Amino acid sequence: MNINSKLPNIPTSIFSVMSKMATNHNALNLAQGFPDFPSDPALNALVDKAMSDGFNQYAPMPGDFELRMEISKKIDKQHQHFYNPETEITMTAGATQAIFTTIAATIKKDDEVLIFTPAYDCYAPTVSLFGGKTVSVQLNPPFYGVDWQEVKDKITSKTKMVIINTPHNPSGMLFSKDDMLQLQSLAEANNLLVLSDEVYEHIIFDGNTHQSASRFEALAKRSFITASFGKTFHNTGWKMGYCAAPENLMKEFQKVHQFMVFSVNHPVQKAMATYLKSPEHYLNLSNFYQQKRDFFLHLMADSNFKIIPSKGTYFQMLDFSNISDENDVAFAERLTKEHKLATIPTSVFNKGKRDFKQIRVCFAKTDETLAEAASIFREL
Repeated sequence: MNINSKLPNIPTSIFSVMSKMATNHNALNLAQGFPDFPSDPALNALVDKAMSDGFNQYAPMPGDFELRMEISKKIDKQHQHFYNPETEITMTAGATQAIFTTIAATIKKDDEVLIFTPAYDCYAPTVSLFGGKTVSVQLNPPFYGVDWQEVKDKITSKTKMVIINTPHNPSGMLFSKDDMLQLQSLAEANNLLVLSDEVYEHIIFDGNTHQSASRFEALAKRSFITASFGKTFHNTGWKMGYCAAPENLMKEFQKVHQFMVFSVNHPVQKAMATYLKSPEHYLNLSNFYQQKRDFFLHLMADSNFKIIPSKGTYFQMLDFSNISDENDVAFAERLTKEHKLATIPTSVFNKGKRDFKQIRVCFAKTDETLAEAASIFREL
């Protein structure tokens, strides 16, 4: 039976392509966007205890209430904005599900959605799936700052939503307070929804502050905020995230959520509820990853790459323009096959696949892995 595909032009994910290539060529894998070290044994034990205590059936549809309370407290303490745990927070199967559900609940045929490229690869396909159109605003190296006049110029009567990602994958940039105020002004003036992807919210470097959409009163009223415990607690395979939004928006979110997954992993939710009671479990994360970033960049200091230190996330961009004239896909493939080191070419995330001669590496790895990778990079 032939199927008229709803996503006919979607290729295999670059993450799958590069990871398969790494396996085929026995290459060190810095393409993977997840840690190669374990989650906290204390958190693992809490999951085991929740299973032993019998939390093995469906959780409430919005999520375990104790966990939603802890998330509410966390956001209020960090960003001075209260989300009612009863009506404004929903647990999801990772942030990707939260993003998908947000778009499914709000975007209709011919709605336009502004995204900033390079963009995480689930945004545009999901918009297309529900009949919307993505309008790209390209962020350019070396600093990937936002041209807000360009954003303003691209807003039309059909624009329904703006999707932001801060800290930003893959560039490692942060949206500043001024950026968020500019976004707030445009969203209010044009009656726009905002989807704020904040999965790396606790990985911020050099004394900077995460400017969550929840910090800005008028912006918070029209924003869905998505987050990921997998990124925060080194267990991406658990697929545990959440969405926070004002009640009127969350009602629409939950209408879709209940028929998509209904509820998510119960014992993990119970464990997270207890684990979040100790804020040091996430407040120390920036220092942990900044040490890894600095360790890696120190080893890369005498390489031929041009490097601007990441401001957040656990990703670092490497500019190879002094090394090769190849496009980034060809360079990444040759690096994997000939030098046994897998990375991610970033043109695949750009508007029109623009090539800035940059690859993305993940430094959420052991020091031994990072040292081995840096040794290979220094040979180029």
